[in-house]
Amino acid sequence: MTFSIHGLAVSRGVAIGRAVLVASSRMDVAHYFVQPEQVQTEIERVRAGRNQVVHELQQMQHSIANMSPKDAPQELSALLDVHLMLLDDAELEAGVKRWIVERMYNAEWALTAQLEVIARNFDEMQDPYLRERKADLEQIVERILRAMRGVASPVAAPPRKAVKPAQQDVLLGDTVDVPLVLVAHDLSPADMLQFKQSVFVGFITDVGGKTSHTAIVARSMDIPAVVGARTCSQLVRQDDWVIIDGDAGVVIVDPSPIILAEYSFKKRQHELERGRLARLLNTPAITLDGESVQLLANIEMPEDAHSALAAGALGVGLFRSEFLFMGRRGHLPDEEEQFEAYKRAVQDMHGLPVTIRTVDVGADKPLDDSVHDSAHLNPALGLRAIRWSLADPAMFLTQLRAILRAAAFGQVHLLIPMLAHQSEIEQTFAHIAQARAMLDRRGQAYGPIQVGAMIEIPAAALMLKRFLKYFDFLSIGTNDLIQYTLAIDRADELVAHLYDPLHPAVLQLVASTIAECRKQGKGVSICGEMAGDIGLTRLLLGLGLRSFSMHPAQILAVKQEILRSDTKRLAPWAQSVLEADNPALLVGSGAV
Repeated sequence: MTFSIHGLAVSRGVAIGRAVLVASSRMDVAHYFVQPEQVQTEIERVRAGRNQVVHELQQMQHSIANMSPKDAPQELSALLDVHLMLLDDAELEAGVKRWIVERMYNAEWALTAQLEVIARNFDEMQDPYLRERKADLEQIVERILRAMRGVASPVAAPPRKAVKPAQQDVLLGDTVDVPLVLVAHDLSPADMLQFKQSVFVGFITDVGGKTSHTAIVARSMDIPAVVGARTCSQLVRQDDWVIIDGDAGVVIVDPSPIILAEYSFKKRQHELERGRLARLLNTPAITLDGESVQLLANIEMPEDAHSALAAGALGVGLFRSEFLFMGRRGHLPDEEEQFEAYKRAVQDMHGLPVTIRTVDVGADKPLDDSVHDSAHLNPALGLRAIRWSLADPAMFLTQLRAILRAAAFGQVHLLIPMLAHQSEIEQTFAHIAQARAMLDRRGQAYGPIQVGAMIEIPAAALMLKRFLKYFDFLSIGTNDLIQYTLAIDRADELVAHLYDPLHPAVLQLVASTIAECRKQGKGVSICGEMAGDIGLTRLLLGLGLRSFSMHPAQILAVKQEILRSDTKRLAPWAQSVLEADNPALLVGSGAV
């Protein structure tokens, strides 16, 4: 019987194949007590499993260095670094040892017990990206458990075998190499590396979100995927025919011949479309009426600069520097480490601009994931981003010096997050001046920078003229701007449906910011999710936006929309959208 399962669309495309189910290795963990003389043996079992996983991940990183970006994108190496860092977590090791010594738990029980203790800290976090980092912890525990049992990675599937074509196989082209789709509770970055080298054409996971590592790697590898499908691994049976609609976030199980034929056609169309998009790589992003548009990339780590260039980005519109800081267990990156990271990104962009956002952490985004600020009812409105940086001048000055030094090697733009007050603007520039003076006293070289502000608080959008007296450019962070404008916690499933980028109030703030910057001749871009949403590209062009910053995988699709657009026709239509009671109806209709 045909039925559908809904999840999150995180990587575009269609995949059709037979289901291969992989159960969570924690589902059948043994729970028993050990004797005192067995305690040391159990501790050694966990340690040996952990050491084996460290060795495996290090070997994978070594192999990545010899692989093409298509087979092993730079994001994957950075995510393996995160897993290696978690494997070195003192809290995890000490907790497991305590369960074994004090409670006499067996090794597997102790490991999963400590996982649950640490996982609770993640569950309490407000920020969706950090909350989803719990999945990384679960993944390394899964991997240790597999190592302790001598079980291979779930994606190390057997080779394809010839089968007699069924009706579905005939619709797919009389293939005897039956495509396989992986259905799992979750996949780790290490599993993803093996996934690319395996027989699977797509995957589905029960857990995960749009910012989960699994989703990030899926997008970078261009693998059709649906995550957060909840009970998919329980509903799908081994060898079921499965369709993954990565555009809609839908999984169709046991499709009828008519549905299968429809999606087979859609899959071929998607492959043709991908080929057409690839031909646009070196085509300038210029509208039909001759307006040039700048397409930039959002990156998390210096290594991502390669992916940005490969996607045709004209620079980095957002380097999220907090990824260098997180999960360090109190050992923050010093000036030299930061300088080398920023310099590497700048040099790898070969003269194109790199916009580095100062560290955006604090409150619900702690530097140390084991620390949770439970003293505040709403940490999203607490000490975070620039407020946090100004509260720790030593840390802030260290980062500013590193960024200034990196600017000696190429174009660097400095971006300040979450500004709302005149006093914050003045303090920020005072710190920049102080950082320059400190470098002058040392005799260290540094370069010129442009300084910009993020518009992500309604108060900032309402005081644009004051902001533009100080800043060279503005960048609209639509994710937080929507959240704060509509008083919606986008991580709260109960109200997430109210998170609306086309709400009239949101559009008014976005439109006024673009208009004022254009009026004063200042640069303005959007670096939030709206920038990469091809359903909104024409609207933003009509509002006057000429600089978009997004995940590298989204650039070519947005470029195609730009090449098909005429901004002179779009401008009056965009104004009608602003005046509409329900803008979504006008945008969704496609009529201009």
